[in-house]
Amino acid sequence: MERVHNFNAGPAVLPEEVMREAQADFFNYKGMGLSVMEMSHRSKEYQAIIDEAYAAVKRIYGLGDDYDVLFLQGGASMQFLMVPLSFLPEGKQANIINTGVWSKKAITEIKKLGKEVHVAASSEDRKFAYIPETWQLSENPAYLHITTNNTIYGTEWKKDPEVPANVPLIADMSSNFMSKPIDAKRYSLIYAGAQKNVGPSGTAVVIIKRDFLETAREDVPSMLNYKLMSSKGSMFNTPATFTIYMIGLVLKWIENFGGLEKIEQNNIAKAKYIYDAIDASGGFYKGAADPEYRSLMNITFRMETEELEALFVSEARKNGMIGLKGHRDVGGCRASTYNSLPLPAAKALGEFMREFQKQHG
Repeated sequence: MERVHNFNAGPAVLPEEVMREAQADFFNYKGMGLSVMEMSHRSKEYQAIIDEAYAAVKRIYGLGDDYDVLFLQGGASMQFLMVPLSFLPEGKQANIINTGVWSKKAITEIKKLGKEVHVAASSEDRKFAYIPETWQLSENPAYLHITTNNTIYGTEWKKDPEVPANVPLIADMSSNFMSKPIDAKRYSLIYAGAQKNVGPSGTAVVIIKRDFLETAREDVPSMLNYKLMSSKGSMFNTPATFTIYMIGLVLKWIENFGGLEKIEQNNIAKAKYIYDAIDASGGFYKGAADPEYRSLMNITFRMETEELEALFVSEARKNGMIGLKGHRDVGGCRASTYNSLPLPAAKALGEFMREFQKQHG
């Protein structure tokens, strides 16, 4: 059977080259006589794997020794807890720009800790169809937290936000991590669940400025302790060894592709096939996001009825395209066009959308 065009929001499509290399190594890694999944995380061979993934993150984002990279368990959702637990002292406020469900989940975790949270701006007034252009920080902000891409509503920050030099900037980049060039040095902490753009599920990649790391609380549970995880090279306990190996392969693929500039160009081309079909439909497809804030990673749209949307998803599956049903919280349709989605898949979807409209419009 041929592989399908996979538009799942995460876990998501992986590069074919990566899958084939992992397949070749799966039973007998580099002639060692065992799989990576069977390898001791304390072995020099596995240390080389995690070291290369660490170095690749830094190379791709152009970071030096003033930043550390961690591979942590618990996904991005664990970071919703770890960040305020470590960096939100009494008398200060976490400042959040609320752009959707994942921002709200971060807010919820802060409140569960009994800590102060200030919503500096929100786009909830129009169902999260845009990214706020202005915000108001609290009097004593511990940090400003943003979600750079919103998988459910299909919006994306188009530029790195400007913040005062004394306010650390923290970003959940789970769904557009490594998808375009950014000024990573603007951020004190970046975190991203791996399962959308850089690997399978099971690991959050954390990039943290070392001077910011020094301010982290240490009187927290060991598994939630950034300093401890850093001092142990992400190996305080057994890490998600196979996931980190896969992350390393995906990062190598990104570099071989030409780096983030080439990745972004490809992502723009893919998204254009689908957004053009929406814009040319005369309202048959209704984009959920304001055009200037449209995501390159998650393309969201509605049709006239839920029955028509269900038929669209069903017919797409018959044509070898899966993962097009919208998030359960909002319905509609969604095409996730992460880095690893091949250009022909996006083209095929755009063509299918036009044909579906001809038949049902």
